[in-house]
Amino acid sequence: MRVIGLMSGTSYDAIDAAAADLRLDGDSLVLRPLGMVGDAYGAEVRDALAAALPPAATTLAEVCRLDTLIGRAFAATALRADRELCDGRAELVASHGQTVYHWTDGGRVRGTLQIGQPAWIAEATGLPVVADLRPRDIAAGGQGAPLVSLFDLLWLRGRPGTPVALNLGGIANLTAPDGTAFDTGPAGALIDAAVHHFTGRAYDMDGALAARGTVHEPLLRRLLDEPYYALPAPKTTGKELFHRDYLLAALATLADPAVLATPAVAVEPAASVAPAAPAAPAAPAATTAPTDIGTLAHQDVIATLTRLTARTVADAVRSVGATEVIASGGGTRNPVLMAMLAEELPGVPLHTSDELGLPAAAKEAYAFAVLGFLTLHGLAGTDPRSTGARHPSVLGSVTPGRDGLPRVPRGLKQPVRLVIG
Repeated sequence: MRVIGLMSGTSYDAIDAAAADLRLDGDSLVLRPLGMVGDAYGAEVRDALAAALPPAATTLAEVCRLDTLIGRAFAATALRADRELCDGRAELVASHGQTVYHWTDGGRVRGTLQIGQPAWIAEATGLPVVADLRPRDIAAGGQGAPLVSLFDLLWLRGRPGTPVALNLGGIANLTAPDGTAFDTGPAGALIDAAVHHFTGRAYDMDGALAARGTVHEPLLRRLLDEPYYALPAPKTTGKELFHRDYLLAALATLADPAVLATPAVAVEPAASVAPAAPAAPAAPAATTAPTDIGTLAHQDVIATLTRLTARTVADAVRSVGATEVIASGGGTRNPVLMAMLAEELPGVPLHTSDELGLPAAAKEAYAFAVLGFLTLHGLAGTDPRSTGARHPSVLGSVTPGRDGLPRVPRGLKQPVRLVIG
């Protein structure tokens, strides 16, 4: 079956689409990658998302508007993927949607909301769409995250030692071979928030700003005091916790809060930028921007946040006894972050998923293609060891395509490994 997986993560900068031919062969699921395309969110969508996400307040009217705008954007990317990657022969779309809220209460997840109405995708492509993948696991007592954990467990099965799959998106998460899986904390979330606040840009391209800064140990210690890091797995987090105001509150302990309250006036406009898009080298912000916090330069803040990600990820990796780390996600394109992570993990080889045949930028989109395929075939998309649920669950809701739903065999065996080829 030819499946398109759609994903936009907590960085909410772009929609990634990966296409794959998927088939069951005994107890193996065989994935043949067909490629990836990506489309940056338009400025209207990105700005509206930024204004609506926690800790900001919003309205149901705005949520409805965003649900439609994002659904249409996902539909356009799905159409492009079908045309450019599948020769117009895709049979299924699996859409993660855009997470706008993940409701946690006392360490327990109570609900989650991903928007991007799948009906727009089905109408535009004529294909059935699997969406709303997280809520079923939450209803079964799970965290609803990280949902890529089953994909990782199947993919790494049989690899020697204790390989750990690591995703570096807005939030970092890992999966270990024993099924342990959890969000480690921020990957790019706080870095991106700082870059946008101080320079108006979307992210630290190539880690250029962090490379010019120096880690500020008092700020790092303050950030490492966050109670989330000490919680046991399974656990999940998001931008409900790690957002710009969270960072500014930490900085306020080091400087006059009035300096921090004014957003930057950037040299370049804060346009929507996809991680892979070309951009000019990072430059200092305009003189009217609050580029310094007392004696602490904004580059030092960004270097400190980059070290925070490396330190908390490394602590999590050590906690599961990893013998190697296989990383994916946009963070792998930040050489400063990857170098810091390697420093924090001496003796533990650090690879990217590209080396194992899965493009690091597309791995999550491929994972959701797999989850959609499993759902359509009536097979579970979770492992309770990873999410803390009471039992495995068939995930999501299915929106029929123009011709309804495809006929697929039932009573199939749950796959125990994923083969790339």
